[in-house]
Amino acid sequence: MKYILFISLFVVFSKTTLYAQTPHRYTTGQAHSHNDYEQNIPFLRAYYQQFGSIEADIFLRNDSIFVDHDEKYITSKNTFSNLYLKPILAQIEKNNGSIYPDKTLGLQLLIDLKTPGITTIPALVRELQPYASILAPKGSVKIVLSGNTPPPAQFNQYPDYIFFDGRPEIQYTKAQLERIGLISQSFTNYTKWNGKGVLVKKEKEALEEVIKHVHGQGKKIRFWATPDEVNAWKMLMNMGLDYLNTDKVEELGPYLRNRANAEYTAPKPQAVYKPTYKNNDKLSKVKNIILLIGDGMGLAQIYAGLTANHGELNLSQFLNIGFSKTAAADSYITDSAAGATAMATGQKARNRAIGVDTNNIPLKNLPDIIKPLGIKTGLISAGNITDATPAAFYAHQPERSMDSTIALDFLKSTVDIMIGGGTMVFNKHKVSDSLRTKGFQVSNQWKDLASLKAPFVLLDDSKTVSMLSGRGNFLTESFAKTQQTLSKSGKGFFIMAEGAQIDYGGHANKVPYVVTEMLDFDQLIGEALKFADSNGETLVIVTADHETGGLTLLDGDLKKGYVDGSFSTNDHTAIMVPVFAYGPHALDFRGIYENTEIFNKMLNIFTKYNKK
Repeated sequence: MKYILFISLFVVFSKTTLYAQTPHRYTTGQAHSHNDYEQNIPFLRAYYQQFGSIEADIFLRNDSIFVDHDEKYITSKNTFSNLYLKPILAQIEKNNGSIYPDKTLGLQLLIDLKTPGITTIPALVRELQPYASILAPKGSVKIVLSGNTPPPAQFNQYPDYIFFDGRPEIQYTKAQLERIGLISQSFTNYTKWNGKGVLVKKEKEALEEVIKHVHGQGKKIRFWATPDEVNAWKMLMNMGLDYLNTDKVEELGPYLRNRANAEYTAPKPQAVYKPTYKNNDKLSKVKNIILLIGDGMGLAQIYAGLTANHGELNLSQFLNIGFSKTAAADSYITDSAAGATAMATGQKARNRAIGVDTNNIPLKNLPDIIKPLGIKTGLISAGNITDATPAAFYAHQPERSMDSTIALDFLKSTVDIMIGGGTMVFNKHKVSDSLRTKGFQVSNQWKDLASLKAPFVLLDDSKTVSMLSGRGNFLTESFAKTQQTLSKSGKGFFIMAEGAQIDYGGHANKVPYVVTEMLDFDQLIGEALKFADSNGETLVIVTADHETGGLTLLDGDLKKGYVDGSFSTNDHTAIMVPVFAYGPHALDFRGIYENTEIFNKMLNIFTKYNKK
């Protein structure tokens, strides 16, 4: 068997404050399986989570080394060799000399001596000596002894693959520090905190000071007896602790592996428009309504965006706020089809149904109803234009997956402008060709946006990727073109623009995806507010069809734009969603009401000021 040289590198974390971004993204290499031998499958449960540290208590009895927490539970099967040494050797052989398949990863085996070190360590050395080549400093497994260890002055009497667990209060010489593999201490020496809420300042400072002291010696630190919950893990990570002590192997492992999907820091805050509020609470004429739908946007998504943007959003400038109840006709939890149908038609629908009632009979949607009033309509989506939310404003089908039939429905729609993705669907049955014969300009090239004249359809799938993939200013530029074009009619307009991919990020359970989409949607909101102020007869409504992901915010820093979140589901939830309104008749949208009322309120406002 050939063994490779492995030097285990660990990051020394700098001191941070609670509820601030961690200075380094933690991995399972910073996880320590406390009393690992008490797991129903010792070693392997932590190993398959790729933990960087595993702890075993050992007893010497009749020249044999056993593993257990109490000597009275020792049996002939629970030897150190059976539970740890043989499994470790098997994995190293399997991985061609490294403990983990990823050869950059190492393993610290913390061995707590429960019987006197003077007799136990020599017996342990006899078992380890044949495998010295796989042990640090030569190999990828680091042996660190704790418990009944010898005085520091005797460290050099043992082989160089034996390291020791130190204590922060002991002063070590330079030579002794070289044999210190880890420094540990009881968490309860500094605080009785149970993991709920936050640490009191004095206790937090004491913990930070000892971490700083150990890092100043160039060593890693672990606390035992720490609270074993997410809030405590996060607090300890923020403080720069090197190893997270846990008995919850299958919970901490996935939590740490998901750090990239759970955390986001905005590179810099984006500008926020400051409204004039000149017409905000007036019951004056409304000529235009702009309905902005953040698909999947709940309060947590909004506050995640606000946190990432250093405490401000365009959305946070609204003064008139209500709540929409989103249940579908056949379900407590709605999907986008039923949710959008309620806002587009004023009637509850079954999940997956587009623009039809519970008997699958087509319902008149808002664009069709207001067309005789001379009001023009534009639809914009950062996703596929045949997806549920935009489709509900022009199509009538019992099943949202019928994208080709939904596209054909647009031929009978009164919508004047449509911008989004879905080129292949519109080309499949030559819908684009049919639109051209009806007088529409149709393009699948984003560069044509400025030159297109209404009525037109622009579908470019390359511009409806995620913000993380480079979508850019698709929503704001689409909105600017649409409102400029429709404003020329002089009769008023209705624009529905969808931030479709907030929902996608919720389904994917990725906080960076959600937050970047939320921030982009908020830029659109700012442009709508700006237009409303310049126009004076425009009502802006911002809401969601439902919340997606059950997002919970576990940590954040408003000064740094840092967000840390967790999801309870990869699907929709039933919680109410907010409704924000700005401009004349914004007061009409206060309160708690069914999502169908959004349609009714918009229609009443349009018909009040626009006559046939």
